[in-house]
Formats: sequence, C-alpha cells, structure tokens
Amino acid sequence: MAEVLVFHHGHGLTPGVREFAEQLRRAGHTVHTPDLYDGQVFDSLEEGVGYAENAGFDTITARGIVAAEELPAELVYVGFSLGVLPAQKLAQTRSGAKGALLLEACVPVSEFGGAWPQDVPVQIHGMDKDRFFAGEGDVDAARALVETVTDAELFLYPGDSHLFTDSSLPSCDEQAAKQVSHRVLGFLDRVK
Repeated sequence: MAEVLVFHHGHGLTPGVREFAEQLRRAGHTVHTPDLYDGQVFDSLEEGVGYAENAGFDTITARGIVAAEELPAELVYVGFSLGVLPAQKLAQTRSGAKGALLLEACVPVSEFGGAWPQDVPVQIHGMDKDRFFAGEGDVDAARALVETVTDAELFLYPGDSHLFTDSSLPSCDEQAAKQVSHRVLGFLDRVK
C-alpha cells in the first residue's frame, strides 16, 4: 500500500480533509495529515487565505516541507487547493516521490525549478467553472503539465464549486467528490 502525505486547503485541517484521509486509511494506505495552520480552522475561505497571506505562502509551503522531512522519501503527495503548494513542490523536488494528487489547484512547474520528474505520476482534479481553478490559470498549468508528462491525468468535473471534495463544507459536490475518491484510490493502488 502507499504512504501518503495530505496537505489541507485554506480553511485548515477540516473534518472533511480528515475524513478524506480516513477513507484512504480504510483502503489500507498509511496517511499523514500535518496541520500547516497550527490548529486553526477557519469558517470562511477568505479568513483562512488571509491567515496564509499573513503567515506567508512560503512559510506555509515550508511547514509542509518540514513535515515531509520526518517521513520516508517514497511518498505520494496530496494537496487540496492551497495544500497543492507544498504537495507539488515536494513531488517535483524531493527525490523518491511516488506520485502526486493535486486537488482543485495546480501551479506552473516553473514555480518549483523547472520540469516535472518523468517518473512521478500525477493526477489533477478540478471543476471546469471554479473561479479559482478555471479562472485563475490553474487549469492551464494543469493542461501544460499533462502535455509534458507521460503519466499525467487531468479530470474536470462540471460545476463551479471550489473545495468540492471537502465533505464538511457547503461547497461539497457529493457526486463529484465520490468520483475523485474513486480515481484517487485507483491511482494509489497503481503507484504503491
């Protein structure tokens, strides 16, 4: 089974992110869920992103890198939205990565020093009308990544919700979230 490091989104380590991690554990995977917000969970995305902005996005990413240092190198990195920053950076730059699952965000690979490692498979999931994912260039970065990496997949879901995969938020789209979970579990079974 795979060993997985899951990074939460801008609300913090919500019950929905914890439930996602538990679902992976029930499937037999070892899952780590570091808290990049020092125990804080925000009711609104604006408050959570404000916290990240005040702390500094580089600081949030650095906290994720520190969490990974305590673990084996052979990890699958999962990031929800803001959590994609440390997940993608580690998948691109830390030797031994087994894969990456980028949920509701993707940044250009140039942000982390160039090309994506060809031996690191990646899946990217987002909604086709999400104002952040589709409207701020993430989907374009995802398409560019898929075009250059042999084992890369982009899954677009109909809708405009951001954080549609978090079961504890009103933005959750249960049907799309189930599809994501099914595809994530298939990915983890393949890369273990």
